[in-house]
Amino acid sequence: MRVISGKVRGLKLNTPKNEDVRPTTDRVKESLFNMINPYIMESNVLDLFAGTGSLGIECLSRGANRCVFVDISKESISIIKSNIKKARVENESIVLNLDFKDAISKLKIQGNKFDVIFMDPPYYKNMFIDALQKIDNASLLNEDGIIIIEHDSKDAFPENIGRLEKTRDKKYGNTTITFYKPEE
Repeated sequence: MRVISGKVRGLKLNTPKNEDVRPTTDRVKESLFNMINPYIMESNVLDLFAGTGSLGIECLSRGANRCVFVDISKESISIIKSNIKKARVENESIVLNLDFKDAISKLKIQGNKFDVIFMDPPYYKNMFIDALQKIDNASLLNEDGIIIIEHDSKDAFPENIGRLEKTRDKKYGNTTITFYKPEE
């Protein structure tokens, strides 16, 4: 797994030794970033269920201002911190070892707003809808922001969740990327 573009392009990132974390493949990541590149420059990013931190680090490499990385796993947090250090993006990074619900509450209390929110929760745990509802209720997404969810292609998502509207699905074999934006 590597950083595809930007100031640390080509950097190989650390990955877990076990298979609890399912990193986004380079093929999916490259296609995804081709679609969302206009959102990245000078953005504030939330990498929820961050795993290795590769999506947030890719954003920082491409010119995002800041990324908050959230994961409940201590092993993932250790890998995220090592990857942040390796990419030399410590000053632009905040790492939270919290459950997604606690992280969303904390970020709301702190008044955080994000331009890009990545969600890549463990497959088959049905956390997507709950996380989207909590993000919407906390008003964490800027008016012109985007939420990107990586999930198993068998999962289905509603057209609307609160003020969030599904705008696109892109399938890559067993993996699908679904996009939500605030309703206009």
